[in-house]
Amino acid sequence: MATTKKEQKTQTRHQLLQAGLRLSAEKGFSGLSIREVTSSAGITPAAFYKHFHDMEELGLAMLDEVGLSLRRMLRDARKRVEPGPDAIIVSVEAFLSFVHDNSNLFRLLLGERQGATSAFRKAIHNEMDRFVAELADDLERLQNNIERPLMNPALAAESIVAVSFTLGAEALDLPKHKQSGLIERIVYHIQTILRGSVKKGQVRRKVKRKKN
Repeated sequence: MATTKKEQKTQTRHQLLQAGLRLSAEKGFSGLSIREVTSSAGITPAAFYKHFHDMEELGLAMLDEVGLSLRRMLRDARKRVEPGPDAIIVSVEAFLSFVHDNSNLFRLLLGERQGATSAFRKAIHNEMDRFVAELADDLERLQNNIERPLMNPALAAESIVAVSFTLGAEALDLPKHKQSGLIERIVYHIQTILRGSVKKGQVRRKVKRKKN
């Protein structure tokens, strides 16, 4: 069955995105050229401009794919368990699984925060802010189910995201079957952050009903 022009255009765009991700993992996005990307994708440089105005627009599209894929995966992981210690472990396991299986995507998000153009750097910071905002919302909802409310869920979320991405980078060079120790370390740091964020002197206590 012959492909339509729309399907062919979608396929070519996907080839460009994947080529950009592969090459970014090897040498960083800021060092790429249109000729390199199109050569890797197997299309002509002229065809590039039917999909993107320039390399910056390609990079921003790549970032959208990275952020959306990771946020969707983490949301699905959190929905599978009830709030509590297990939720942390499941989320960390899902996060590291994504890093291992999508190393090109994660390298892009992690490695270009200080490089490329100002618009590209801003887009990366915006993606990180989205991770923080979603996690902060989760932590605020969690407070309704725990007896130890947090002083500032947003700051706790920011710290958790920073630790997870910093330590998660180690998974890029670590075989998947050896990640259990890394999971334990990240979970430990997250639990430490949450314990340190508890409101002092404002622990909610369950009211015990007196027996008649």
